Amino acid sequence: MKKLAALLLAVVMVFSLTACGSKDDGNKGTTAAPAGDTTAAAGDETAASAETEGTTAAAAANGEGKTYVIATDTTFAPFEFENDNGEMVGIDLDLLAAIAEDQGFEYELQVVGFNAAVTALESGEVDAVIAGMSITEKREKLYDFSEPYFDSGVGMAVAADSEIASYEDLKGQQVAAKIGTEGCTFAESIADQYGFTIAQFEQSAEMYQDVLSGTSVACFDDYPVLGYEISRGTELKLPLPMEQGSSYGFAVLKGENAELLEMFDKGLANLKASGKYDEIVNTYVATGSADDAETESAAETESAAETESAAAAE
Repeated sequence: MKKLAALLLAVVMVFSLTACGSKDDGNKGTTAAPAGDTTAAAGDETAASAETEGTTAAAAANGEGKTYVIATDTTFAPFEFENDNGEMVGIDLDLLAAIAEDQGFEYELQVVGFNAAVTALESGEVDAVIAGMSITEKREKLYDFSEPYFDSGVGMAVAADSEIASYEDLKGQQVAAKIGTEGCTFAESIADQYGFTIAQFEQSAEMYQDVLSGTSVACFDDYPVLGYEISRGTELKLPLPMEQGSSYGFAVLKGENAELLEMFDKGLANLKASGKYDEIVNTYVATGSADDAETESAAETESAAETESAAAAE
């Protein structure tokens, strides 16, 4: 009996030791992966992180996902002004909208006035300025400009039924000019050469009226300003080509927003190639010539044809 009890006790002890040994081996089985595997995993994670950061940086450099803040003047017709519906329109703003659509970037327009726009650009509050801004050597030291999007200058306007066709025809006559403008300065520079006198006015409307009434035979002002006045129905015409003056450009702070400048230039080139550029400019600037009448007539004919075609399709 004692031998049987001793034998049973021995069996129990063997099973107990075996169970303890199995538990210890199980714990050892849960040890972490070898150091080499851990290093490889960490390397993969670092590479993935670097790749993500690189992609984000590239996207930022290309302006992807960014909404640019662009400032403009309050009133500088026909480049930016408020129409009868309270909407800001003009050559600058129409070009900007068309270029943004062509290049696929977003922007927010801030109408703040010319001086405020330039100040905001220099302080970094806005990304760019489009406001009939002349490209000058002095400004090129502070800003990077796009390719010129409009070549401005001085023009001479006469009554729509006038026979004056050259500066020589002004001899012995009186012309009108607005005080302090490029047009007035130009008229003064050629007055002695062509033998005419100058009546100066404070307001453009007074200057135009002086020509329409026949008191002055011509007036001098910025070419696009005269063109815009004609497009509004003022009975004037521009018998001569524009006297070359300054060119307007889209500006960013020097060394900043290079991708925006590049997109503007590419979009501008595309608009010129497609004819959209001329369409926009001609909306606001007219010369009062027969060519303008033909263009307008052609546009009306095309519009009528499109309307008729649409009606037939319905």
